[in-house]
Amino acid sequence: MSDSAPLELRAVARAFRTEAGELPVLRGADLTLAAGEIVALVAPSGTGKSTLLHLAGLLERPDSGEVFVGGKAAGTLNDDQRTAIRRTTIGFVYQFHHLLPEFTALENIALPQMAAGVARAAASERATTLLHAFGLQGREQHRPGKLSGGEQQRVAIARALANSPRVLLADEPTGNLDIGTADRVFSELLQAVRGQGVAAMIATHNPDLAARMDRVVTLREGRVIPA
Repeated sequence: MSDSAPLELRAVARAFRTEAGELPVLRGADLTLAAGEIVALVAPSGTGKSTLLHLAGLLERPDSGEVFVGGKAAGTLNDDQRTAIRRTTIGFVYQFHHLLPEFTALENIALPQMAAGVARAAASERATTLLHAFGLQGREQHRPGKLSGGEQQRVAIARALANSPRVLLADEPTGNLDIGTADRVFSELLQAVRGQGVAAMIATHNPDLAARMDRVVTLREGRVIPA
């Protein structure tokens, strides 16, 4: 393992209990993301994509194996320590934006920064910069309900990048958008991630989007392999 790798999953396994018995989902999956690398995760539904992302993002713990963030093993960390890493080191983008409806676009991006200890003025300044980078100048004071689907997802991506994470994890980030909007939003996502040198893993069913990334992997029999 390279200590400089922003993210490494080493032999992670995860199973779920069902009425029919234990259902293994991941069986010793290995994956390393290099700084500035964008990896596409393309696999059929039900093969463990979301589980892999949740383990990588410290939202779940593996049954065995280890997740390293910046060379540091996360398995021995308590919940508060794992939350701190998620808050400052890992950004998340989901298919549905999950913006807070009662807050403006600017506030949705500023709040995660303030939760990480950034002063309100500095958080608002970075939020404004990110909104402009995603072509949302003039939308700073709009609440999510006043934004289009593409605009909402742009805000969600900006929010994920607000704390300058080393790792970005995205689960079908454009899957809820029409083709034209998805293409534009994805282009902006790639540009922003590459511009910040973030290591990213993006799950997608779209082979055209996957082909625009640096590397494509899939899941087979609970393991990560080249697609």
